[in-house]
Parts: sequence; C-alpha cells; structure tokens
Amino acid sequence: MTPVAVVLQPVASFGRGFAYLFRAPRFLLSHPRLLRFVAIPFTINLLVFSLAVYFGLDLFNHLLEQYLPQGDAWYLAMLYYLAWVVAGLLSTLLIFFSFTVIGNLLAAPFNELLSERIEVLIKGEGGAPFVLRRFVAESGRSMLIELKKQLFFIVGMILLLLINLVPGFGPLVYAVLAPLFTLFFLVIEYLGFVLVRKQVGFGRQQRYVLGRPLLMAGFGCGVFIVLAIPLLQFFCIPLAVSGATLLWCDFPHTEKEG
Repeated sequence: MTPVAVVLQPVASFGRGFAYLFRAPRFLLSHPRLLRFVAIPFTINLLVFSLAVYFGLDLFNHLLEQYLPQGDAWYLAMLYYLAWVVAGLLSTLLIFFSFTVIGNLLAAPFNELLSERIEVLIKGEGGAPFVLRRFVAESGRSMLIELKKQLFFIVGMILLLLINLVPGFGPLVYAVLAPLFTLFFLVIEYLGFVLVRKQVGFGRQQRYVLGRPLLMAGFGCGVFIVLAIPLLQFFCIPLAVSGATLLWCDFPHTEKEG
C-alpha cells in the first residue's frame, strides 16, 4: 500500500461515516411509508420546543423590562441588544442539549420502529406488521432504555464539568474530552436503536463503536453539525436514526466483536 493510500484510507473512512446522515433523506423519501414514523415524533417535538422557546423568550423580555434601566441613551440600546444576543446564544445551547435529551426520549418508541422498518427494507425480509397494542407495550421499554442512555450522558457531562474546575490542567482536559464524549454519545444514542434490538449489551456496543473509530467519528460529527443548526434540529432525530441503521447494515455487528 502506498503512503498516499495509507493517508487517504482514514480520511475516506471518516468521510463515509459523515455521509450516512446525509444519505438518510434520500432513503426516507424513496420509501414514503416510513414517513409516518417520522411525522408523529416530529410534530410532538416541534410543539414542545416551540412552546418552550416562546415562553422562555417572553419571560426573558419581561425580566429585561423589569431590571434593565430604561432610557434613550445609546449605551442602553447597545446593552439591550447585547442581552438579546446572549439570550439567543444561550437558547441555542440549551436547545441543543435539551433536544438531545428530551427530544430523543419522546421519540424513542417511534425511532425503534423506524430503525426496524429500514432494516427490513434493506435486507428484504418480512417484518412484523404494525400492531398498536404491541407498540404501546414496547413503548415503555424503549423509553426506559432511552432514559438510561440520557442519564449516562448527563452524568458524564457533570463529571467533565467537575474536571473543568480543577485548576491548571482541568480546562485543557475538558476541552479535549467533552467533544469526544459528546461524539461518542451521539453514536451510541442512535446506533443503540439497532444494537439493543439485536440484544447487543452496552459493553459490546462500546467495542463495536471503538473498533471503527474514524467511521463512527465521522457519523457523530455529521449528527453534531445538524443538531447545532437551529430548525434543522427538528429533522435530526429521524435522519440520525436512519443513517445509523444504514451504517449498521453496511457494517453489522459480529460475534467476534462481542
């Protein structure tokens, strides 16, 4: 293998992982029946977060009117607009993390169905028909698994924030580990809908992900970028679930990895 090929192979692996999220829209649109598993959680999440942002910004405006000095001075106008810029940035950050937690929790039962149907279409195998009673019975299990994943993320971020408080090396360690942990969680989060269904335990999930670091890092970066863009966040969950399922179908877990 030439030196150029050695360099390009990791880049190609990262790029392939990154592309899976953006392959998902075409796949979903080419199979319109899958959109029913997208529409309901999308509508629920859009309603919940629209109300949260509306009432949050209304409260912020009320606080500004109550505590910010009033007047026509130019510096007061600058202070007012600066406060709104800060509020917008904080809102984007809060929506990113809360959407990662709450949005996925609300959509978990539909995500599992979506992942299952995509796998059936790719492999050409007959899947079990949709039964409302079965869906309701399994929704609790799906949400419980999702809650465990979210707790893992929250506890991990709290530990990293505590490390950040350590003088000297703490901020440097945090700056390196926090993005890596976030990417790792995003990969585990969306691949989990396939791997849990295949009865792959959390330890084996980690080995599956860490055994393909650049491929998974590329996929995680794609998800992270879409989550960070306002409004596109609402499309990210079904796209990430679809992309993760497409990835797994190309790179299935094997017994040797578990």
